[in-house]
Amino acid sequence: MLDQMQPTEFAQINPAYNSVFRPGRLSVGLVLPLEAYSVGAEPTLDGHLQAAQMAEELGFAALWLRDVPFNVPSFGDAGQIFDPFVYLGALAMATDRIALGTASVILPLRHPAHVAKAAATADQLSGGRLLLGVASGDRPEEYPAMNQSFDDRGARFRDSVGYIRAAGTAYPAHDSAQGTLPGNIDLLPKPHGTRLPMLVTGSSRQAPDWVAQNGDGWMTYPRNAAAQGQVIGDYRARVRAAGEPDKPVMQSLYVDIVDDPAAPPRPIHLGFRSGTDFLRGYLREIETLGVNHVALNLRFNQAPIDTTLKHLADIVLPDFS
Repeated sequence: MLDQMQPTEFAQINPAYNSVFRPGRLSVGLVLPLEAYSVGAEPTLDGHLQAAQMAEELGFAALWLRDVPFNVPSFGDAGQIFDPFVYLGALAMATDRIALGTASVILPLRHPAHVAKAAATADQLSGGRLLLGVASGDRPEEYPAMNQSFDDRGARFRDSVGYIRAAGTAYPAHDSAQGTLPGNIDLLPKPHGTRLPMLVTGSSRQAPDWVAQNGDGWMTYPRNAAAQGQVIGDYRARVRAAGEPDKPVMQSLYVDIVDDPAAPPRPIHLGFRSGTDFLRGYLREIETLGVNHVALNLRFNQAPIDTTLKHLADIVLPDFS
């Protein structure tokens, strides 16, 4: 159950972080593309900006982009195809209020200076609406294409986080395996808020204590209630043990919403097909477990996406606004 001794506020970092993540409360976002496509297929991205604008108008809290450099057929998912940082710039101009997140940037496949500059640019262009999810990557086929090794990606991930943090300060002095910031040059722009809010995905091949201490939050996956409550409790205990302020937890969830609100759940990949009654109950349950945000993925949704978005906005979002 949610720890009743949690502080009443998370750290104040930027407008997106401050609005999406609230202690003891759940907000609801969406994974892009807002389009159904089968395993092995590629999304069309037809009307993608209009769909993002609809999501904002309907009151969803965030839109999430994935970083998929190469389409790996054996993995079965090309993501939203567009480069996430270029796409963030387009979304920043097409929307006004909704948070824009990455879930997640694969740090070992990008130089941290490029990530720091692109992320701070997106944060500035959007008025502080960026949430930077980061990960170590899980597709071995991508690494040889960039002349990178797969086995040491955890060390490069950790090194990149330190570099990006340093680059957000003025004239940073920082030594890393990927370069030295000597203190007499600066990387611009700086983030809109106090820093880039970085959320660590899974373990990212780090020790649990490192994840708790170094991220601004934790991105995890759906589990049964007992397991989810246990891992969240463990994460927050480690945050406290590190002397850190409380930090948010978010999870992904694939859903296929059917017309009958009372339809019982049937499992699909990392989620379920159900009516809105079950979904509302599930979201209330994970809220009590300490989840602060859920990113819904409609990839396997069988109804028209715009119909489902409106249905969710009418039936589900009022519980979590």
